[in-house]
Amino acid sequence: MTVTPETLPEFVAPEDVPTALIPVADEREVRAQMEVWRAKVLKRPGLWDRATRGTQDRINRVIPERVHQIITTGVEAMTKGILFGSDLLKAKPVAAGGLAAREEKARATIRAYRNTASIEGGVAGAGGFVLAAADFPALMAIKVRMLGEIVAAYGWGGGSVRERLFVLHIFHLAFASARRRPEALADLERWIADIDQPEVLTDYDWRTFQIEYRDHIDLAKMAQLLPLVGAPVGAVVNWRLVERLGETAVMACRLRWFAEADR
Repeated sequence: MTVTPETLPEFVAPEDVPTALIPVADEREVRAQMEVWRAKVLKRPGLWDRATRGTQDRINRVIPERVHQIITTGVEAMTKGILFGSDLLKAKPVAAGGLAAREEKARATIRAYRNTASIEGGVAGAGGFVLAAADFPALMAIKVRMLGEIVAAYGWGGGSVRERLFVLHIFHLAFASARRRPEALADLERWIADIDQPEVLTDYDWRTFQIEYRDHIDLAKMAQLLPLVGAPVGAVVNWRLVERLGETAVMACRLRWFAEADR
């Protein structure tokens, strides 16, 4: 009797092949992507960066002072939430799995939170100055929860000082100004290498982080506060900001993943 592939017990017909199989990550390709991203982070500020800063200053002058106060208070509350809150404890670290499986879970997390943020931003943007300002703390909460889940997908997380600082470094790098990004990346890499790290959370210069985020938040996000254009801007910008944070988180986790693997 001739044995054919169709008669073997392990043969699976094409129509029965699972569609959700996760491929094995190509380590060389992943490392190459990391280097491209790192070079982009280290790129010196260009003319566009300087020009948008002036435009942002003009928009800031149009926005009422009480709205600025709401935003500043929200940024401070978000920062303290990362440092001392319990949101980061809710996501349970994934115990096993290769890099590809973990990144698939991280990408799914980004998509889910990106959609939520976009809907929330559109609704808030249609409500005028006060409702749009209220979107800032809401979006911050979405970002923090998403970061907790992304880090957990790679097998890390929890309420320790070290893990909270990891999340804070990711957040800072994602929204640092072009001038400050190289320093923020260096801070992250020092954290990964466990060099000169604060022993308690109060030693972290969170006020500088807060001011950096407040002063250099995306130009279009401030435009969400303007009448008439707020709704469409809010939806698109929230989508883009969450996408940016998610991509930074994935790259930061890749840096940490390979650094730990190479030790």
